[in-house]
Amino acid sequence: RRGLKIFDKIIVAVLKNPKKNALFSTKERVMMIQEIFANNPKIEVKAFDGLLVDFARENKANIVMRGLRAVSDFEYEFQMALMNRKLNPEIETLFMMPSVDYSFLSSRLVKEVFALGGCIRDLVPKIVEKKLREKIKSGKRFFPTNV
Repeated sequence: RRGLKIFDKIIVAVLKNPKKNALFSTKERVMMIQEIFANNPKIEVKAFDGLLVDFARENKANIVMRGLRAVSDFEYEFQMALMNRKLNPEIETLFMMPSVDYSFLSSRLVKEVFALGGCIRDLVPKIVEKKLREKIKSGKRFFPTNV
């Protein structure tokens, strides 16, 4: 939503990453994000695989907006931005700082608090909390077990 203060349209790009053991499938993540922004026609949600710069070019986007929660995010994001620039010099990366209320959050932390019975109501959208409850009921493990 804050990005719409700068841009006329936002495409939320959801990476299909088979290397990641995500709690939610790509389809589930796209659906949740679409529901969150259902009342905003200026925000579109699309899944992709491959390189972000290729996705950007295919969607006629020349700016990638990324969030930086903490200093620990910076090194990875900086490397990624430089690689994207090397792959396609037409793509610029814009970093935005989160609201102070969310600067400490990570998906791992939210899942851990939720799995241990903590309240996440003010930390995630309602649809995410609902889907987490459904995962718990289905018996889905939030964290891999040590062997």
